[in-house]
Amino acid sequence: MNELLNNNGEEQNLTRDERVKQLKNMIDTLHIAEDISRNGYLITSSELADLMDINASAVTSRGEEWSWRNWIVSRVRREGNQILWQLERVEKVNE
Repeated sequence: MNELLNNNGEEQNLTRDERVKQLKNMIDTLHIAEDISRNGYLITSSELADLMDINASAVTSRGEEWSWRNWIVSRVRREGNQILWQLERVEKVNE
Protein backbone atom coordinates (compact mmCIF):
# COMPACT_ATOMS: atom_id res chain seq x y z
CA MET A 1 0.00 0.00 0.00
CA ASN A 2 2.94 2.36 0.46
CA GLU A 3 4.05 2.06 -3.13
CA LEU A 4 4.17 5.04 -5.47
CA LEU A 5 5.53 5.39 -8.97
CA ASN A 6 8.63 7.48 -9.50
CA ASN A 7 9.20 9.62 -12.62
CA ASN A 8 10.37 6.54 -14.52
CA GLY A 9 7.16 4.65 -13.75
CA GLU A 10 8.97 2.33 -11.35
CA GLU A 11 7.41 1.38 -8.03
CA GLN A 12 9.08 2.75 -4.94
CA ASN A 13 8.33 1.91 -1.32
CA LEU A 14 8.03 4.98 0.86
CA THR A 15 7.32 5.62 4.49
CA ARG A 16 4.43 7.86 5.44
CA ASP A 17 6.87 10.69 6.24
CA GLU A 18 8.48 10.35 2.81
CA ARG A 19 5.06 10.41 1.11
CA VAL A 20 4.04 13.51 3.09
CA LYS A 21 7.34 15.18 2.17
CA GLN A 22 6.68 14.44 -1.52
CA LEU A 23 3.19 15.93 -1.22
CA LYS A 24 4.59 19.06 0.42
CA ASN A 25 7.14 19.38 -2.37
CA MET A 26 4.38 19.00 -4.95
CA ILE A 27 2.29 21.72 -3.23
CA ASP A 28 5.35 24.01 -3.23
CA THR A 29 5.77 23.34 -6.96
CA LEU A 30 2.11 24.18 -7.63
CA HIS A 31 2.42 27.41 -5.61
CA ILE A 32 5.46 28.41 -7.64
CA ALA A 33 3.60 27.67 -10.89
CA GLU A 34 0.64 29.73 -9.65
CA ASP A 35 2.92 32.69 -8.82
CA ILE A 36 4.55 32.48 -12.25
CA SER A 37 1.15 32.39 -13.92
CA ARG A 38 -0.50 35.10 -11.82
CA ASN A 39 2.40 37.53 -12.26
CA GLY A 40 2.80 36.88 -15.97
CA TYR A 41 6.43 35.83 -15.60
CA LEU A 42 8.14 34.16 -18.55
CA ILE A 43 10.46 31.28 -17.75
CA THR A 44 13.15 29.48 -19.72
CA SER A 45 12.99 25.87 -20.86
CA SER A 46 15.46 24.82 -18.18
CA GLU A 47 13.48 26.62 -15.45
CA LEU A 48 10.27 24.99 -16.66
CA ALA A 49 12.00 21.60 -16.73
CA ASP A 50 13.16 22.13 -13.15
CA LEU A 51 9.63 23.09 -12.12
CA MET A 52 8.14 20.01 -13.78
CA ASP A 53 11.03 17.75 -12.71
CA ILE A 54 11.74 16.59 -16.26
CA ASN A 55 14.64 16.87 -18.71
CA ALA A 56 14.90 20.23 -20.51
CA SER A 57 14.80 18.51 -23.91
CA ALA A 58 11.43 17.03 -22.94
CA VAL A 59 10.06 20.58 -22.57
CA THR A 60 11.07 21.73 -26.02
CA SER A 61 9.95 18.50 -27.70
CA ARG A 62 6.34 18.98 -26.53
CA GLY A 63 5.59 21.68 -29.07
CA GLU A 64 4.32 25.25 -28.97
CA GLU A 65 1.45 24.73 -26.51
CA TRP A 66 0.44 21.92 -24.18
CA SER A 67 -1.19 21.22 -20.82
CA TRP A 68 0.55 20.54 -17.53
CA ARG A 69 -1.58 19.98 -14.43
CA ASN A 70 -3.71 23.15 -14.07
CA TRP A 71 -1.88 25.22 -16.67
CA ILE A 72 -1.56 25.71 -20.38
CA VAL A 73 2.12 26.06 -21.22
CA SER A 74 2.81 28.24 -24.26
CA ARG A 75 6.03 28.99 -26.08
CA VAL A 76 6.09 32.79 -26.20
CA ARG A 77 9.35 33.83 -27.84
CA ARG A 78 13.05 33.29 -28.13
CA GLU A 79 15.61 35.60 -26.53
CA GLY A 80 19.04 34.75 -27.85
CA ASN A 81 19.43 31.03 -27.34
CA GLN A 82 16.67 30.85 -24.71
CA ILE A 83 13.07 29.83 -25.38
CA LEU A 84 10.64 31.60 -23.03
CA TRP A 85 7.42 29.98 -21.84
CA GLN A 86 4.25 31.32 -20.24
CA LEU A 87 1.92 29.48 -17.86
CA GLU A 88 -1.78 30.26 -18.07
CA ARG A 89 -4.05 28.90 -15.36
CA VAL A 90 -6.88 26.70 -16.57
CA GLU A 91 -10.10 27.41 -14.75
CA LYS A 92 -11.80 24.62 -12.86
CA VAL A 93 -14.14 22.50 -14.88
CA ASN A 94 -17.51 21.95 -13.21
CA GLU A 95 -18.78 18.43 -13.59
